[in-house]
Amino acid sequence: MVASAQQPALRGELLYDEPMSRHTSWRVGGPARRFYRPADLDDLALFLSGLPEDEPLLWLGLGSNLLVRDGGFNGTVIATCGVLNRIEFVDGRTLRAEAGVTCAKAARFSVHRSLTGIEFLASIPGTIGGALAMNAGAFGGETWEWVQCVEVMNRRGERRMRRPGEYRIGYRSVQGPEGEWFVAAHLRLEAGDGKAAMARIKGLLDQRARTQPIGEASCGSVFRNPPGDHAARLIEAAGLKGRRLGGAVVSEKHANFIINPGAATAADIEALICEVAATVERVHGVRLQPEVVMVGEGL
Repeated sequence: MVASAQQPALRGELLYDEPMSRHTSWRVGGPARRFYRPADLDDLALFLSGLPEDEPLLWLGLGSNLLVRDGGFNGTVIATCGVLNRIEFVDGRTLRAEAGVTCAKAARFSVHRSLTGIEFLASIPGTIGGALAMNAGAFGGETWEWVQCVEVMNRRGERRMRRPGEYRIGYRSVQGPEGEWFVAAHLRLEAGDGKAAMARIKGLLDQRARTQPIGEASCGSVFRNPPGDHAARLIEAAGLKGRRLGGAVVSEKHANFIINPGAATAADIEALICEVAATVERVHGVRLQPEVVMVGEGL
């Protein structure tokens, strides 16, 4: 149900017991105890400053790369997509995008100004906040290659700027100061041919449509690629394409995708993730590491 925020000055929307199946790309997940859509960054700062210091927080973009267990999340979800969505150029080549801006929008917004480099983001079904948190990448590009600085916010609602040198950045991994979350990125782009860049975006999206189960409920890639190899190749070579566990299925189109045709539970998906990892390790001697973030309680 919808409830009015307890602090009159808050301008966002506060929900209680909100089913996370409505907000994740796998279309599974139990309820979040509290779910907040801030009106803007100032409203978010006010909301965070009123939370208990030990309140569990989950920051949510498009809900891809996320598995919320069936028992739900006993804390507060901060929803960014569609609300923290300001995007602008702060100078001739620097794009500022808030955490809730979709990666695809950032890519297109840039090439319309004939600024290039982040075309690969068009193929990532997530938001800038999520791309920063995991150094999202595709087709040879990675988010943090283009980061000039980031804006972060802590539990007290305090904001500050940080530089890439303050983080340990790796493949699908970003480690930095604890208790802070990304609320905006400043991306330094390259001047280029906007029409050629738009054609590259179209080519990447066409390739994605040919090779991935677009339109089916999934989280994107489930496992990180191990050094020198591809998770999809290892999974397929282990004979796991089409493997079904409960309502969850390893995609026949791309083995590093687990899909929910409609009846899967979060428990089904998590069990299939574990089975795939164990089978690949037994067959190939390689332990795949999940790329997907798993949170919450089981039933």
